[in-house]
Amino acid sequence: MAEHLIRPARPDDAPGVVALRSVVHPYLVRGVESTRQMIAAPPPEEDWAAWVAEADGQVVGWVSAYRNSQTSEPDVGELSTLHVHPAHRFRGVGTALLDAALGHLRVIGARRVLTWSQSGSLPFARRHGFTPSRELRYSALDLRPVPPMPEPPPGVRLLPAAEVDPRRIHRVDAEASRDEPGDVPTDSMGYDIWRHEVWENPGLDREASTLAEVDGTLAAVSLVKRDGDRMWSAFTGTLPEHRGRGLAGLVKRAALHRAARGGVRVAYTSNDAANAPMLAVNTRLGYRPVATQWSCLRELT
Repeated sequence: MAEHLIRPARPDDAPGVVALRSVVHPYLVRGVESTRQMIAAPPPEEDWAAWVAEADGQVVGWVSAYRNSQTSEPDVGELSTLHVHPAHRFRGVGTALLDAALGHLRVIGARRVLTWSQSGSLPFARRHGFTPSRELRYSALDLRPVPPMPEPPPGVRLLPAAEVDPRRIHRVDAEASRDEPGDVPTDSMGYDIWRHEVWENPGLDREASTLAEVDGTLAAVSLVKRDGDRMWSAFTGTLPEHRGRGLAGLVKRAALHRAARGGVRVAYTSNDAANAPMLAVNTRLGYRPVATQWSCLRELT
């Protein structure tokens, strides 16, 4: 039986982390270069850290932990994507990774921890003090054949993100996401963190990511992150004062068309089960459910 080494993640772990994720979470999209950047140069404001479990030179487990930078509540930490290869489970690997992550969150002053769990992992989460809270639904859409480019209504222009000042995109992203349903209140991500995590992410497809401009004002956005022929709809939203006009569906259709024209074959996304408007948009676009996760919370003492 292989022994498991729990150690801090290194940038050269990126290929192994991506390979592991494709087994445990095949509906998540983050490529090797994006993962390498995340490990090598995380935003300092988040006190981000990650660990891998290694066996026989292979990455068989992963977890990251950091300060939540998008909430107005103090002392909230996040524990992200704890997972272990199926062949290495029930040997204490998940618990060892969890202990490392919780230890880090204590050091940076977190008092409340938010994480996500697959339905089959909820017993593990409960045993470690987490309480399930909200349902998160993952969906997929086959982009073959290429979906048609939508025709915008009068007064609306569709623009690729590559042609737009990132500060203007950040404003739409920040304002449109304020009322997203979740366990903690959402505050706008500062521009410097957003630029690092979103705009400069190697996986961001700036040609496929699409903005809707209404009478000269950016009103809606759909961001695309890509890994080969797979894409992730990172965020789709509309400014509150422009809602009810179908702009979210419009920019997402345009983004899907552009991504498919660029070689993407399958699109993935996720939505809180309470986010009825976006779930309806995705249903009309033809997305099908592929997985469910649950947000989980615990106090950290």
